[in-house]
Amino acid sequence: MRVLFLESHPLLIHGLPNGFRDAGHQVKISGPLTSNKIPRLISTFRPDLIITLGCGPEHVLKKQEWIREHVQASGIPHVYWATEDPTHSHTFTIPYIQRVKPTFVFTICPARVKDYRELGFRAAHMDFGFHSRVHRRVKPIPKFRSSVAVVANAYPRILKTYPEHYRITSLNTLIRPLIRKRIRVDFYGRSWNKMKSFLGRTIPRSWIHGYLPYPRANKVYSSTDIIIGLQNQKTQLTQRTYEILGSGGFLLTSNTPAVRKWFKPGKDLVVSSSPKETLRLIDYYLRHPKKRRKIQNSGQRTVRKHSYMHRAKYILRVLRKNGILKQGASL
Repeated sequence: MRVLFLESHPLLIHGLPNGFRDAGHQVKISGPLTSNKIPRLISTFRPDLIITLGCGPEHVLKKQEWIREHVQASGIPHVYWATEDPTHSHTFTIPYIQRVKPTFVFTICPARVKDYRELGFRAAHMDFGFHSRVHRRVKPIPKFRSSVAVVANAYPRILKTYPEHYRITSLNTLIRPLIRKRIRVDFYGRSWNKMKSFLGRTIPRSWIHGYLPYPRANKVYSSTDIIIGLQNQKTQLTQRTYEILGSGGFLLTSNTPAVRKWFKPGKDLVVSSSPKETLRLIDYYLRHPKKRRKIQNSGQRTVRKHSYMHRAKYILRVLRKNGILKQGASL
């Protein structure tokens, strides 16, 4: 099959498109969209399937109108993967799908499937994944060596807008106790210098390293003793959960039903339910490198079934089942 992704965002173009390539399909990524570019890509590449993803620079209102106009005119099935659910379901996803009218909607939030079906869209759940060429284990790099690190943007504005967001609980459990005890954590990502109101203290400037290009994150995961992975919801996993494990990182994350559903705490990763437990786990595993390595190896094995190649194959199975692709469409 020929699959066209109307996308340019680095967090998205290195994932699912690579999964379709691994599954044996021809893939083209549009890059920044213009009104003329979309019909040109459709006529020259002749895709069997068009996919749009998440929320980014290719989803501004004008581009949504272009996508609807040209994709609908082509008659080619259009899949949208909603990666901002449930936080932005009502502020972005629902307005987007009502305007663009995709053929099928996948969402990372299981609870949203019913909502989208009630709105008249065929829908199914599909979680994040990882790609082994982007998120893989490498030899530790001195520049990124540390005991504890976080790779994530802080999002203080979003946390102030949604004070009940589970990410705040995750911050309070996993990061706040370390900052209060002045245990060094190396932060890679935006806006960590604006988190005093959430963490109780200002993070020392020397601990903050700023934005890290997405394809370089695995270097931190492979070079750090313990990676702290925040969770945004109790019932779903963040993208970085899979990427840290795929890179062979030792992951300390929140103790949620979604984490326990897919991974075994103490075997594939470690989980904390309280600030006190976080401090205990940090101390214990920093002193036991052999136990850390055993868990790292197990987590990297377990996460293999969550590769983006598996996600691509799942998408095609669902589309066939729903009659959107012919039963003979290649998997």
